[in-house]
Amino acid sequence: MGNRGVIITGTSKGIGLQLAQLLLEQGDRVYGVSRETAELLHSHDLYKHFKYDLSDLMGIEMLVTRILEHIPLQETEFIGLINNAAMLEPLKPIDQCSAEEISKNLNISLGAPMMLSSSFIRQTNHLAARRKIVNLTSGSGSYPAPSMAAYCTSKAGINMFSACVAMEQSEKMNPVEVIAFDPGMVDTELQAVARGKSADEFVLSGLFNQVYEAKQLRSPREVAKQLIERIEEISDTNKVIHTMES
Repeated sequence: MGNRGVIITGTSKGIGLQLAQLLLEQGDRVYGVSRETAELLHSHDLYKHFKYDLSDLMGIEMLVTRILEHIPLQETEFIGLINNAAMLEPLKPIDQCSAEEISKNLNISLGAPMMLSSSFIRQTNHLAARRKIVNLTSGSGSYPAPSMAAYCTSKAGINMFSACVAMEQSEKMNPVEVIAFDPGMVDTELQAVARGKSADEFVLSGLFNQVYEAKQLRSPREVAKQLIERIEEISDTNKVIHTMES
């Protein structure tokens, strides 16, 4: 792939952390965005961290500007944006969710990826480098579930947003590749949060526990490896990519 720089949100844990580690191991430069920092990444010379709360949408344009200032753009052959960060909660019926809870979920899980993608495309349009945006989605974006209205809605939005931007880019001279990638059920902190709820609090907590106990969850590192394959290939942007697809 040559000289690559990849921006990843949510690098403090889970898929984002594993993805950053794997890319660094193969010599790529990684620019991580999260509220917390992962000590495992700071020993790498090719890693640069940007501490940021993605619920603050108004500062995202400047955040992207700051990140791009650290990327040697003229010698970079590939620039990627991986919108990985997301928020699972609130996990309760919508009439029990506060305005603050709904707003924070949609800002982090949908608003931030939209703003990041907008700024990323606009601020790199002058480059000849290959560019790609990968939006992490979920089966929850296609299948409704009780007490998960905010999360399901944000992931459905990610699917539609990815499809719309892919169509916009299709006629460009140097189009940005845009895909939505569904990693399946992964052993992350989001899963742990769902399992930790009582049945009275979250009606599907038992199902999440069953999947965990049956060892049906995929490891973040396994998913990260597959995600790198999707980054490297020239993608079909007309559909959501699921982990079972080769």
